Amino acid sequence: MADLMKGKRGLVMGAANERSIAWGIAKALADEGAELAFSYQGEAFGKRVEPLAASVGSNLLVDVDVTDDASLDACFATLADRWGTMDFLIHAIAFSDKAELTGRFINTTRGNFQNSLNISCFSFIDVAARASRMMPNGGSLITLTFQGSNRIAPNYNVMGVAKAALESATRYLANDLGPQGVRVNAISPGPMKTLAGAAIGGARATYRHTEANAPLRSNSTLEAIGGTAVWLCSDHGACTTGEVIHVDGGYHILGFPQTENI
Repeated sequence: MADLMKGKRGLVMGAANERSIAWGIAKALADEGAELAFSYQGEAFGKRVEPLAASVGSNLLVDVDVTDDASLDACFATLADRWGTMDFLIHAIAFSDKAELTGRFINTTRGNFQNSLNISCFSFIDVAARASRMMPNGGSLITLTFQGSNRIAPNYNVMGVAKAALESATRYLANDLGPQGVRVNAISPGPMKTLAGAAIGGARATYRHTEANAPLRSNSTLEAIGGTAVWLCSDHGACTTGEVIHVDGGYHILGFPQTENI
């Protein structure tokens, strides 16, 4: 174990299982000496997260509904009571009705649009406000986005709009919180074989396509994403804020597929 995160404490929101991006980040942070708390929503997810948390020495788990103010208040009160202050927060939370993550974007319903933006974007603003109050010595807030925010990804639909809003929120939060030394960044992985990724229509085809065409001929790995988060949360990330960091094998720079795939 190295010590890049020794003495730092933070909350990881959104770890669902051992293939979750949030878990890849949590493990990398723990391997560098960070002390972690985990949030989950509902008993079923709690049972999945508990052994993961235990494997990195954490017994601080909090059931949180990010759409409920009282639930969020209770979460951060628990952290304040246990820790007093914190150094980082990982926001890996997004949701949309699976039925609307296929077909045409124009068929998005009002209810799912509002719910998707609330959970996938506003929740980051909400937790950023609460977490930053526990960061008197500065800190790091990280959220997760995807290239579908600024380019069309088939079937990504309303989640693309939500991620565009999330990236904009990241920049505004970075400006608001910069004076107190709190950095705010987003990590943008390529397609991943995760529980969330599997909900997108055509996910397997998308995964194969990006792997075949990315400059590195590789999709993201949990280890690479975790390492990026460690950099952003550690003192090495002290001068980086308001950024969207791509960890996608370089796929985001392409204008066309590789010649061998045309």
